[in-house]
Amino acid sequence: MGAGHAHRLYVPGASPVHRLPPQCKLVAVLAFVLLVVATPRERIWAFGVYALLLAAVTAAARIPFGTVARRIVIEVPFVAFAFLMPFVANGEKVAVLGLRLSESGLWGAWNILAKGTLGVVASILLAATTEPRLLLLGIERLRMPQLITQIATFMLRYGDVVAAELGRMRVARASRGFEARDIRATGVLAKSVGALFLRSYERGERVHLAMVSRGYEGRMPVVDAVGATAAQWTAAAALPLAAALVTLAAWMTP
Repeated sequence: MGAGHAHRLYVPGASPVHRLPPQCKLVAVLAFVLLVVATPRERIWAFGVYALLLAAVTAAARIPFGTVARRIVIEVPFVAFAFLMPFVANGEKVAVLGLRLSESGLWGAWNILAKGTLGVVASILLAATTEPRLLLLGIERLRMPQLITQIATFMLRYGDVVAAELGRMRVARASRGFEARDIRATGVLAKSVGALFLRSYERGERVHLAMVSRGYEGRMPVVDAVGATAAQWTAAAALPLAAALVTLAAWMTP
């Protein structure tokens, strides 16, 4: 797999969390999210403990809490949906701040907000402590079909290239006096999309020919060793094991 490039979601560092192999972190995050989802929504204290566990990981990874807080904004659409549920759901009504809200809707909103936020934060920490190319290598080490990882690799690498091409086309239109003011601009924008598709397709053909001329036979060379030791697996398991204890206690608590 070819060398990657810096990604804006990655926060460079040398913390113990950064040094863990990507496959260990992927399994740990997946297990943690599944345990959070399996927790009864009525056990509010359990979600507070999960949040403390993620705060501990954030501190160990030396990721600024402000960075995590800014990136949580990505879940705003889900939060908006959660806030609508108490108003539109059926069931018994309860009075909250002078409003008649659905009790089942309130629990549903809390369920989405709590579990969704914890899952988003766990994903943010994974992305902040692992380079994208290493994530793909980790997925491959977990026996993901290599064809899928290769497609993801090219998407990661050439997504920015296509975006830059789109930016140059936008500058070219603006330099010629074009400004999308109404529906009449649709034709110009449609032609721009078509031209972008043709340029991307031609670039893909050139890249493929260059790869074949350098000996590509359907498998990318691995340039990073991402093996994991038993100690590293144990360290990565600390988060899901602690979460498992919380989940077990939540189910056993009446």
